[in-house]
Amino acid sequence: MVQVCTFAILKFGTKMIEDKNPQRTSISQLGEFGLINHLTKNFEITQPSTLKGIGDDAAVLDFKDKKAVVSTDLLIEGVHFDLAYMPLKHLGYKAVVVNVSDICAMNAKPTQITVSVAVSNRFPLEALEELFEGITHAANEYKVDVIGGDTTSSQKGLIISITAIGEADEDEIVYRNGAKQTDLLVVTGDIGAAYMGLQVLEREKQVFQVNPNSQPDLDAYTYLIERQLKPEARKDVRTLLHALEIKPTSMIDISDGLSSEIMHLCKQSKVGCNLYEDKLPIDPQFINVCEEFNIDSTTVAINGGEDYELLFTIAMEDFEKIKGNPNFSIIGHMTQESEGIHLVTRANTKIALKARGWDALSE
Repeated sequence: MVQVCTFAILKFGTKMIEDKNPQRTSISQLGEFGLINHLTKNFEITQPSTLKGIGDDAAVLDFKDKKAVVSTDLLIEGVHFDLAYMPLKHLGYKAVVVNVSDICAMNAKPTQITVSVAVSNRFPLEALEELFEGITHAANEYKVDVIGGDTTSSQKGLIISITAIGEADEDEIVYRNGAKQTDLLVVTGDIGAAYMGLQVLEREKQVFQVNPNSQPDLDAYTYLIERQLKPEARKDVRTLLHALEIKPTSMIDISDGLSSEIMHLCKQSKVGCNLYEDKLPIDPQFINVCEEFNIDSTTVAINGGEDYELLFTIAMEDFEKIKGNPNFSIIGHMTQESEGIHLVTRANTKIALKARGWDALSE
């Protein structure tokens, strides 16, 4: 049987995440169709564009005069998550968030998702119920309809594939290739915290392996751990920018690390970039833990991934509209492509930026 979340106990809404249910029901007792019915019974249709959801050979959607935006992500046990410290409820929530974030990065409104899961026989029904509880919570939180998917067996581990669908007017959609020279580089929220949350969890996992009776004190790391285990997609940014009458010239979400995402924007837009170290938005708890781990905070801030903040460029003329807004930080500007991509340090030294973000294929 699967042993999950050996020590991570975090608040999820108002509940504490602990495995208090000793019951273990074999999935085979329900059969495939019984399992699907059991896991999907709580999904409700709320989007007017969903004409038919779960229950037929295919879902039917109607976006009328809007464009459909589609993105898929795959999460694999042992590559993208570790069940030693990732509660299944959090995993279900995060799996939805990482896909919704891609839709938000196109300046579109998330509307539907499909959920496909492959599990080995070491997972009981109760484990899947917990996973789908997190998926349901996220679907409700982000107001997306779960309209289909698949379940199948896996030879080893847990595999989750989610496809997210969104809608937008054609003139609202923002691509990666629209940045221009002199455009300002803007980021939402703060960066680097998710990576340091992962470092804390990995350290506690190693302690637990040596001494299974140890009780970790994670109070000093709550924010960082939450950023890793239960991130949020920036669905609010579309509304915020609309209210400010700003349309980004290019946009991307920060999943692989700030430096990687900047390089994506520059490559597709054929521009260079100056990123300023002293403008990076980082949380005080993040700085403290970097010092504790003896890691350079700037290195982590620009290379650590899974922040799921939005990185975008805006025209220089929009500076006054966004200046001083607590939701956004102006962290650099775009230059001629020939000037390259650089980090400008606090000492005013230019360092060529390299993408050292997390890469699953290098593992």
